[in-house]
Amino acid sequence: MLKSLIGLIHYLWKFVFDHEVSPLRNIPDVAVRHYILQILGFMWAISFSLAIGSYTFMAINIIGHTVLIAAAAITVTTWTVATKKPDVFLKKSKKIDNDIE
Repeated sequence: MLKSLIGLIHYLWKFVFDHEVSPLRNIPDVAVRHYILQILGFMWAISFSLAIGSYTFMAINIIGHTVLIAAAAITVTTWTVATKKPDVFLKKSKKIDNDIE
């Protein structure tokens, strides 16, 4: 089983990277084959770089959005309490004032 798996990996590697095995073999000019293979390799390198960069910064992005949403929720809650029960903010200050006197 391991030998067949290694054989499959070898075949797939050659299929992608060997211009005589891949569908690029149908292009008659070897220089053009090589050029197309380089362009495809460059495209895949950029694609993987962008994908990995996105995955790396995704956690930071999620944390940042969570902080912004929490700040908005705290602000709305504060405004709601200030509208409906403004005494909540005065209770502690009255108690402190009474303790001082």
